[in-house]
Amino acid sequence: MFKTIRWRIAVPYITLIVLAMAGLTLYLAGFVRDLYVEGLRAQLGAEVALVGDALRPLLSREVTGEELAPLVRYYGELLDARVTVIQLDGTVLGDSFEDWRQMDNHADRPEVIQAMANGSGSSIRFSQTVGYEMMYVAGLVLSEGRPVGVIRVALPLRQITSHAAHLRVSILVATLITVSLALLLAVLIAERIAQPIRELKAAVERMREGDLGARFFPTTRDEVGSLAEAFNQMAMRLASTVETLSKERVRLGAILEHMGDGVLITDNEGRVRLINQAAARILSTTEEQAIGRSFAQVARDHRLIELWRHCLQRKEEQFEAVEMDRKGPFLQVIATPIQDVDGPACLVILQDLTRVRQLESVRRDFISNISHELRTPLASLKALVETLRDGALGDPPAAQRFLDRIETEVDSMTQMVQELLELSRIESGRVPFRMAPVSVTEIVVPAVERLRAQAERAGLKVEVALPAELPHVLADVERAWQVVGNLVHNAIKFTPAGGTVSISAEPSGDEVIISVQDTGVGIPADDLPRVFERFFKSERSRSGGGTGLGLAIAQHIVHGHGGRIWVKSAEGQGSTFSFSLPIAK
Repeated sequence: MFKTIRWRIAVPYITLIVLAMAGLTLYLAGFVRDLYVEGLRAQLGAEVALVGDALRPLLSREVTGEELAPLVRYYGELLDARVTVIQLDGTVLGDSFEDWRQMDNHADRPEVIQAMANGSGSSIRFSQTVGYEMMYVAGLVLSEGRPVGVIRVALPLRQITSHAAHLRVSILVATLITVSLALLLAVLIAERIAQPIRELKAAVERMREGDLGARFFPTTRDEVGSLAEAFNQMAMRLASTVETLSKERVRLGAILEHMGDGVLITDNEGRVRLINQAAARILSTTEEQAIGRSFAQVARDHRLIELWRHCLQRKEEQFEAVEMDRKGPFLQVIATPIQDVDGPACLVILQDLTRVRQLESVRRDFISNISHELRTPLASLKALVETLRDGALGDPPAAQRFLDRIETEVDSMTQMVQELLELSRIESGRVPFRMAPVSVTEIVVPAVERLRAQAERAGLKVEVALPAELPHVLADVERAWQVVGNLVHNAIKFTPAGGTVSISAEPSGDEVIISVQDTGVGIPADDLPRVFERFFKSERSRSGGGTGLGLAIAQHIVHGHGGRIWVKSAEGQGSTFSFSLPIAK
């Protein structure tokens, strides 16, 4: 019950009222009884004086009990009380209720003793004679200044007890009514006080459950009203703070999730508390598996673990380049000590430099390849020029041959430069594609026919299989010819005499796939990922010349059409180059 503020207010209030009314009831009951007793004592004292005045003449002389008996009974009936006449030695001379001759000496009665000593006396006691409680009032009768006897008048207290009991019942009823009204009033007052507090509590609980829009609007201007105003202000500030933190958290989460670099944060116990998708991808795990586990369990690489441990021990930022495995990612790992709320922590950043390393490798290969491609014609040109300078100019037929060779080498370098410029323009987007619906036949047949004579000289068979119901594709015809021509030219170049080059096409979803298949020497598995790189040549000893830019150009043209290009090959079993073009809507 006392868990609610309503009853903690009401119960003490009710208890106080009940105790006060109970005390008042007891006091009033005793007070009224005493009042009745004092009134009865005064009444009996007056009656004692009346009877004493009436009997004084008889008591002044020696009188017998027989003489007094009728008068005593008369006054007893007149006063409706018990009247007793007692001599100074305590002997009873008359009694209105009992036979005076059978009564004991009354010299030891308290009221008689007081009357003898003070002239009057009273007492309340249980009467053995009549069998119930009575009030006795006695008075000393004087005649000419000397005592001649004692008059005692007595009445039973049953009437006073009855009146007092009736009064107690009335007081008790009034008390119960008062207590009931006090109880009702206390509950109403407590409810009025507790109601806004309950509403405030409900608002606080709603806020605890996450409803930051919870508000409390009081109807009073007392302390509860001030508390409500403070609560509302606090709620608004809290909502604003939480909204700001939520936005920052969302923004931070979005940044972390979309970062290319992996990010981990470990606590002072070495357990992972945060990991983004990039880090999970690099470490081949998931956020659910990593959170709460130790860094060693998540990293699973002794170099990463050592770097992280040195960061925590030395309290210094640590750097190291780590290659996870032979074909795994190449990482730049940065471990930075940070101070968390629970103690020292560590921020680990995993920068995947695999692509950078690949680009660096491509750059080196590019420089190496272009140097190789330029060195041969330049050396030939230099030799030809030196030969002409040494006297070949005097031999017109020889000079003409040398000049033709020079022209051939210059044309080769010019073609290389043109292809480099073409590739650069395509990559930079400076070459516009004139897209238009066109049939696959218009793309494939002209490019194949242009190279058919070369295939025949090489002793190869060229087959074209194009279904009649192929849908039109959206393409730049000249650029598409270039792709097909590059693929067919490579197939002819790397297929021994007697082999076959097959060109086919088929619809697949919302695109058409065009394939060029040969029965040539194939491509080693290790070279397959690099065949579309600039200047890359598989097995230079059988490459038969060329710049190594054809497939790179073909790839960029296909991507510019929104398509895909890929290769399937096995060494010694030929190759199949395929690319897709979107179907014209």
